[in-house]
Amino acid sequence: MRWALVKVCVAVTTMVVVAFAVPLGLVIKEMARDRAFSNAERQAAAIAPALSITTDRDQLERVVASAGSDDGMAVHIPASDGAKAVDIGRQRASAKDIATTRSIGRASTTEVPGGSTLLQPTALSSGEIAVVEVYVPESEVSNGVGTAWAVLAAVGVALIIGSVAVADRLGVRMVQPAQRLVEGAHELGEGKLGARVPEEGPNELRLAAVAFNSMADQVVQLLANERELAADLSHRLRTPLTVLRLNTASLGDGPAAEQTRAAVAQLEREVDRIIRTAREAKPQTAATVIGAGCDASEVVRERMDFWSALAEDEGRKVRVAGADRPVRIPVARADLVAALDALLGNVFRHTPEGTAFAVDVHNGEDAVIVLVSDAGPGIVDPEAAMARGKGSGSDGSTGLGLDIVRRLAESTGGDVRIGSSVLGGTEVRIWIQLDGRAPVRRGHRGSVRRRRWGVGASRV
Repeated sequence: MRWALVKVCVAVTTMVVVAFAVPLGLVIKEMARDRAFSNAERQAAAIAPALSITTDRDQLERVVASAGSDDGMAVHIPASDGAKAVDIGRQRASAKDIATTRSIGRASTTEVPGGSTLLQPTALSSGEIAVVEVYVPESEVSNGVGTAWAVLAAVGVALIIGSVAVADRLGVRMVQPAQRLVEGAHELGEGKLGARVPEEGPNELRLAAVAFNSMADQVVQLLANERELAADLSHRLRTPLTVLRLNTASLGDGPAAEQTRAAVAQLEREVDRIIRTAREAKPQTAATVIGAGCDASEVVRERMDFWSALAEDEGRKVRVAGADRPVRIPVARADLVAALDALLGNVFRHTPEGTAFAVDVHNGEDAVIVLVSDAGPGIVDPEAAMARGKGSGSDGSTGLGLDIVRRLAESTGGDVRIGSSVLGGTEVRIWIQLDGRAPVRRGHRGSVRRRRWGVGASRV
């Protein structure tokens, strides 16, 4: 916008300067010419009184010399009553032009080498017409024209430069508020909720700044309300969790009882973490630090040990592959646990008892792939299942399971894909980038090729 204003002002100012300077320059040139010929007419008029008194050559030569124009003035007296024609001074005009001026009886100008001549007819006492020739050189005709044109050009350039300066200042006054508005929008988009824009500049941009600040205030208020709502809802879970924790004490000893008590304790920790996170004044916008994370193999073994007890009760065959060696990933342990529990919980919730499932860990050069597959009926609409927060609304589904998995993968630059597994059901592929780059769409060592879509029950 700033340079557009400068260009418009330069174009308009240039047109104005040309529209006025060119005609004015031509007028100055014409005025210089008129001034030169006016001087020539005055010189010719100074000879007229002498010609009306005498035609003596010696006297006329003295008159011409006294006029100070003996080299640029000539007098042509025709012959009469037996007297010879008299020509005083240097003749530059042709005899034909002199004769024509004498016959028409009025002054005329004619072009000659190096300039022009003024031919002024003057009546003699004898009744004849003498012609006074005054030479006007070209330098006298253009005297001062070049200087005047230079002054006009300088004034025109100064006007154009001045218009550029004024347009630039106006452009800055308009562009700076717009730039601050853009910067404020970027900061707000990056999670800096304190970003505000000064309400200054042109009226339209000032109104835009007011609207932006009002929107930012509303966003902050909405986020605060959401955090409070999440904290309140999470806090309401404390009462049933306390009852569960007390009831687990009466379960006695045994693996199932210990697993139940561990699950209740983990649930209490997760609820506490949700409450603390929701009550924080600022959203967590820090990026994942490369190098920090967890051992994916260890987490997979731990969670499969937890779910194996329930799988044994339901007669499900379980297989774990690739989790025998350490595999470091840039993901927090709690996040990977939540993602695996969401996927394995979907297997138990949406497949019949006795359905086999497996978890595979593939360690590649730049990515780690975690596959959760089952032998169930599959997913009818994978795209709908991957949509954020879209669930069936039945069987306790909230639509957040696959969204948790998606956020975990995307936090590293990876992605999530749903396909058909070798077991005949659904395969969920979690692609975790190790270097934080954009998701890799091609297969590589340790990766799994993309499969055809499955069909069956909805899962979230």
